[in-house]
Amino acid sequence: MLKSLSGRFLFLTIVFVMLSEVLIFVPSIAQFRADFLIMRIERAQIASLALLADDIISTDLEKELLENADVFNVVLRRDESRELILSSDMPMPVSATFDMRKPGAAVLIRDALARLINPDTEIIRVIGYPKYQAGTLIELTLSTAPLREEMIAFGLRVLLFSAVISIFTGMLLLLVLRQTIVLPIKRVVGQIQAYAHAPEDARRIISPASGISELREAEYALKDMQSQLTSALKQKERLAQLGEAVAKISHDLRNILTTVQLFSDSLGSSADPRVSRLAPKLVTNVARAISLTEGTLAFGKAEEPPPRLSYVQLGDIFEEVMENEQGLCESDDITFKADLPAGMVIRADPEQLHRAITNMVRNARQAIEATSKKGEITLRGYETDIDWLVDVSDSGPGLPEKARRHLFRAFQGRVRTGGTGLGLAISQELIRGHGGVIELLGSDEQGTCFRMRLPKGRLSDKEI
Repeated sequence: MLKSLSGRFLFLTIVFVMLSEVLIFVPSIAQFRADFLIMRIERAQIASLALLADDIISTDLEKELLENADVFNVVLRRDESRELILSSDMPMPVSATFDMRKPGAAVLIRDALARLINPDTEIIRVIGYPKYQAGTLIELTLSTAPLREEMIAFGLRVLLFSAVISIFTGMLLLLVLRQTIVLPIKRVVGQIQAYAHAPEDARRIISPASGISELREAEYALKDMQSQLTSALKQKERLAQLGEAVAKISHDLRNILTTVQLFSDSLGSSADPRVSRLAPKLVTNVARAISLTEGTLAFGKAEEPPPRLSYVQLGDIFEEVMENEQGLCESDDITFKADLPAGMVIRADPEQLHRAITNMVRNARQAIEATSKKGEITLRGYETDIDWLVDVSDSGPGLPEKARRHLFRAFQGRVRTGGTGLGLAISQELIRGHGGVIELLGSDEQGTCFRMRLPKGRLSDKEI
């Protein structure tokens, strides 16, 4: 019950009402004690008036008067004289005296709590003013046993009444809470659950209807979020369908281009000088088209396979990547340089690391070639206590603003005309599979530098 909002609200209501009743109970029990003692003073005064009316009174009558007043002795002060009006034997001496003429609230509360706590029966003296100008002062002695019993009975009645009020108040507030808060929240939860079953269905988006301003604001915020999510899911579905179509087209186009490449290779041996001059360019462009289709197909896969980690020589990968890219250069204007400690070893998937570095180096090479100027590409490898770091920098023209905004996003982060932006997106995915990241350190007219960060900490079995 306490796990529900209604149950907790009922429980807290009862607790808070009971706490407030405690604040009422303490002064109430103090006032009850004061009224009890004043009533005993009035009874004692009435008993003493019977003796004042007739100076001769029998012992039995005096005893009966004291029993009716529930006191042991009565002393009345009149005309500056103090007279013992009624008296009887006391079972024990007086233990304390209480003045009820002008008691303070703090004194009354203190004496009342002390009487409740103390279970021992005592004889006390009480001083007060007699009523109806029957004297200047009246004193009496009485036992504390009846007083404490009456105080306990009164306290139990107050506590019982407080409990009834607390439960009744809590039930009323619970009904109000259920109608104004719990049921509207359940309605919102029901609409969320209905939306979760078919988030693409715009009819399931919540319609704000709550009369509570705070809850209505939450409903409007939920409506905006559901509307955006529905639109995103529809766009994702369209993109998925488009991606599937592109993959199919790329697959067929790759087969066609492969055939074209076979025929274009044979054109290189033609005796026609014009054909011989144009054939290499044709072969190069066909190879680029095949590379584009293969990259699109690779990116269209659901996910890259998990990396198979092993310790590899980073220098060997650098050398192989530079040799491959050097062979693809259209001129000798681009130089490659490697800078790393001798024998540097890192833990990674060799194939995936080679692909990631190749994509980054290829982007740098193509950016420099687009300027038709000389350039340099540098691969650096070093390590810290927690990471292996690989920097790929070039002296190219730098990344345009649009490319920097869409880095690592397929088909959006392309730099050159005809590019796809797949290289960096694929590299980032591969490095993230290792638990690392690729970040752009800087890019301006002096060149661009990317950093690949691979953690040294071992991956867990689930990550591997």
